Amino acid sequence: MLSTGLPQGAVPRLERPGPLRDRVYEALLELITTRALQPGQHLVESELAGHLGVSRQPVREALQRLNTEGWVDLRPAQGAFVHEPTEDEADQLLTVRTLLEAEAARLAAATAGSAGIAALEELCEEGERAVAADDVDGAVALNARFHAKIMELAGNAVLAELAAQVDRRVRWYYTPVARQRGHQSWIEHRELIAAVAARDEARATEVMRAHTEHTRRTYHDREKG
Repeated sequence: MLSTGLPQGAVPRLERPGPLRDRVYEALLELITTRALQPGQHLVESELAGHLGVSRQPVREALQRLNTEGWVDLRPAQGAFVHEPTEDEADQLLTVRTLLEAEAARLAAATAGSAGIAALEELCEEGERAVAADDVDGAVALNARFHAKIMELAGNAVLAELAAQVDRRVRWYYTPVARQRGHQSWIEHRELIAAVAARDEARATEVMRAHTEHTRRTYHDREKG
């Protein structure tokens, strides 16, 4: 393992086409949100450039952009480091997520048809299989897809845009507790599907609010267990 701490196979391929700096940015952001690059980890431009097969310039540009967005800290005379979120930062983000997703659940219950409900059930089955196989990365990705589907079924473009702004940070916070949440998270997803299928807006709101609150509490309690 190199000093950047990247596991074998963790480096994503740079998709073409598109400006190189944007592709490097997306690759580094994916490594951060999946925690292949851990909070507090030193990011060495030359090593990242070598991993990604590019020059240092697009890496430097990507790190500057990630710094502006709060993913990376640039420290004078020390270099770049993956940002370490404070408990307060996580709490604020996950609280906003609860507000957005509870409203999305209510709207989904009001408008979702049979095809949408079937899609949720399929995602839930895939998520349950990922948990059973102890596939944490798969479970995290499927959790994100499940919540994105709820947002899609809500049919509110503004709400979806706001949710998209916090989605990657939700994944960042969810990854370290995904195994702990495990099967219980998908039980809660099943309860949500039942409420949406019953067109019970109040119940869907209640279930989603409790579901996201469980994740928030688990994140804060993660180092106590």
